[in-house]
Amino acid sequence: MVRAFIETLRPKQWIKNLVIFAGLIFDGQLLVRKPLLTVFAAFLLFCLVSGITYTINDLMDLRSDRAHPIKKLSPIASGRLPINVAVITAILLSLIAFPCAFLLKPLFGLICVSYTLLMLAYSKWLKHIMLVDVLVIAIGFVIRVVAGISVITVKFFSPWLLILTTFLALYLGFGKRLSELKLLQQSAGEHRKVLEGYTVELLNQFLVVITSAILITYVLYTFNAHLNQNQYVSMATIPFVLYGIFRYTFIIQTSTAAGSPEEVLLHDRPLQFTILLWGILILLNLYLLV
Repeated sequence: MVRAFIETLRPKQWIKNLVIFAGLIFDGQLLVRKPLLTVFAAFLLFCLVSGITYTINDLMDLRSDRAHPIKKLSPIASGRLPINVAVITAILLSLIAFPCAFLLKPLFGLICVSYTLLMLAYSKWLKHIMLVDVLVIAIGFVIRVVAGISVITVKFFSPWLLILTTFLALYLGFGKRLSELKLLQQSAGEHRKVLEGYTVELLNQFLVVITSAILITYVLYTFNAHLNQNQYVSMATIPFVLYGIFRYTFIIQTSTAAGSPEEVLLHDRPLQFTILLWGILILLNLYLLV
């Protein structure tokens, strides 16, 4: 039962919360002990908060999940985790996570509460509204970045990264919807009502627009965001971003794996290698070539 509840918290999806470190890294404070520990604490608390929202979401979507070909295997939908145990444990974890968030930083606590309310509204209403469902996913990623900034003093964090985060989240969101549409096919609307409003052609057009926006934004970021850094090294990261976007687009178009973006990031070796090389160049430019 403990293993089933941990699975309900979806630890694999906590990889999304790594964007909390964006403000710390791009502000040049990754090697400073106090800010690093503070952001790490924020990361752990946000993982717990997001896990609680996933649990509540599974409880709210119990009926539709039992009809889904994959989600029916989840702990609550399959019956491996009793509903009353899930409810009680989620309440107990909430009584730990939210007070600790406010103790870490009152603003961070408010952000955690706002994120939870947004996700609950998403589970109840917003995920049924076409386009709004994906926009809320993007807002969730931006909230994560802001959460990381809220617990430390940031001097050089670029607004370009917030814009880029928004576009990347939209890209992942529309890719997820396309994969779901391909997986569920004719019964898509029965499992997720909002899919009735999407078509494969429409989602492909959205992806083309968002891909262009990502690439343009990133290029502009490398030229203008950190004028005190070596711009040539920043520009050298552009090919890795290009390949990463093209690789993920290939995955979207040739399989249904993009229905779970975290699974793609955890298992696709070419994408992992690309992200690793990109990260090395970014860190060299921010910390060694100053």
